Amino acid sequence: MSEALVWSNGSLIPAERATVSIFDHGLTVGDGVFETIKASHGEPFALRRHLERLRRSATALGLSVPFDDDTLGDAIAAVLGAQPMPLARVRITVTGGVAPLGSERGEGTITVLVAAGPLATAPASTAVHTVPWPRNERGVLAGIKTTSYAENVVALAYARARGASEAIFATTTGLLCEGTGANVFVGIGGRLLTPPLASGCLAGVTRALVLEVTDAREEDIPMEAFGTAEEIFLTSTGRDVQAVHRVNERSLPTPGPLTEAAARAFAKVTA
Repeated sequence: MSEALVWSNGSLIPAERATVSIFDHGLTVGDGVFETIKASHGEPFALRRHLERLRRSATALGLSVPFDDDTLGDAIAAVLGAQPMPLARVRITVTGGVAPLGSERGEGTITVLVAAGPLATAPASTAVHTVPWPRNERGVLAGIKTTSYAENVVALAYARARGASEAIFATTTGLLCEGTGANVFVGIGGRLLTPPLASGCLAGVTRALVLEVTDAREEDIPMEAFGTAEEIFLTSTGRDVQAVHRVNERSLPTPGPLTEAAARAFAKVTA
């Protein structure tokens, strides 16, 4: 089997020898952004969209990605080529680099890492559970794919303890927002809806593609309406379009007609 390699600030190195400073700001305070990209047989999906979002996230956090898209694309190809996999998860991570032990950034080199690992095919449907903590749609990190994921870790553990694979956040005003790693679409009265970006949800790549290839609309969705929706599905890089068969203790018939139509439309895009 080929040796796994990672790309670190321009260099390909064996994965077992890859290190990050204990003073790296991404490690000490979560000062960083990342992207997860699906690759099928070495071909990354929607790479341009992911790199655009990586740069938007970095800019919003006040970071500058010091490599152009061609260099990052070559890095991804090299990492995938070193360890061929039918389906892979590629992760690009950008952090503030070495800094003092505190919130203040240092003046050193930004850390940029590219790594890959196998990605399992998601089940056709899943269960979700709402959590008691709101997403702050007005917070400085709202809508940014940062490495500050502790909030998601706690919420996901809460959902998993209740038999669900994803946690669902409301906004501070009681509207539907997103999951810890997925966007949410709901079918209400024959209409396919998803929260607008103003809700603080992430501008998901799969979400954007589903909006482009279906009649889905962005609309504020009260959590009460989410709780009674006729059908629900999640979108993300790892899930594609995944039906939801249970919300909290309520079962839903799956897949619903809107979910089936969205899944078919998205499958044409990925093909």
